[in-house]
Amino acid sequence: MGDVLAGIHSSWEFDTDSMLIRFERGIRTPKLFHVLGERRVPYEALSAVEVAPGSKRGTVELFATPRDGADPLIEAAAGQLRAATNPYRLVLPEERRQEAEEAAERVRGALRPYAAEPADRFLVAAPTAPLSFKAYDGKVAFDGKAVSFRWFWTGATSAKWKAGDQAFQVNELAGVDWRSPEGSGGCLRLVRRGADGLAVTDPAPPPADQDPAAVVFALGYGLVHESLPLAAGVLEAIQEAEPEFGGVPEPAREQRGDPADIAERIRHLGELHTAGLLTDDEFTAKKRELLSQL
Repeated sequence: MGDVLAGIHSSWEFDTDSMLIRFERGIRTPKLFHVLGERRVPYEALSAVEVAPGSKRGTVELFATPRDGADPLIEAAAGQLRAATNPYRLVLPEERRQEAEEAAERVRGALRPYAAEPADRFLVAAPTAPLSFKAYDGKVAFDGKAVSFRWFWTGATSAKWKAGDQAFQVNELAGVDWRSPEGSGGCLRLVRRGADGLAVTDPAPPPADQDPAAVVFALGYGLVHESLPLAAGVLEAIQEAEPEFGGVPEPAREQRGDPADIAERIRHLGELHTAGLLTDDEFTAKKRELLSQL
């Protein structure tokens, strides 16, 4: 066990080649920290460490900066995390500044010569699967191998109902675009991989509520502590699957559905058909598809 520097909401334990960040589970602790629990951060994953005045009077803050590409959580967040939920920030009372300075100097001495360069792989582990959360228009689940979207009839648009529930194997994906629910346009969009192994880019992608590869966030749906860990887990799995990519991936296998749930979905399709949002052919095809899942 190495030296420990305990602060507000978290503590950092310094070992020879890494530090262990442990997060508290107090009432005032950000919920994202509750989910993360603890994280082992190799010093080779860091590019810098510094001490700065705290945002609150009488405090000092110790910051570590991960290298680009070293932490899937930070990559998925893409600069959208608030300071209070930065997992690389340790807040201490001002009178402990000397301890913070000594800890920063210790970490600086362990940084690698290539610390300023991007990492060629993730060096910090993402939250482990299974992971899931509720978006406004569907439930998102990740089992480590595939991401699934199961639409809610109360929130999903007719475009998503027409497309049906979605399942994406990790090797079908090239990335994840996470937009924080704390800002406008919050959503999670999966970036597909083409036959050449590269990301399929769309200069004018459809709105998230019309895209079957995306889910929409709203008040109480897609919360940071639920959706961001899943996005990070998917990013890590995509990177791990990349060496195995060898062409067009096989489609994900569909699981048999619950009869009551399928009956409810057919009923909702009927409502869309009656409202003129589905043609006769679209309604028949979708109904046949749902019945085939029984």
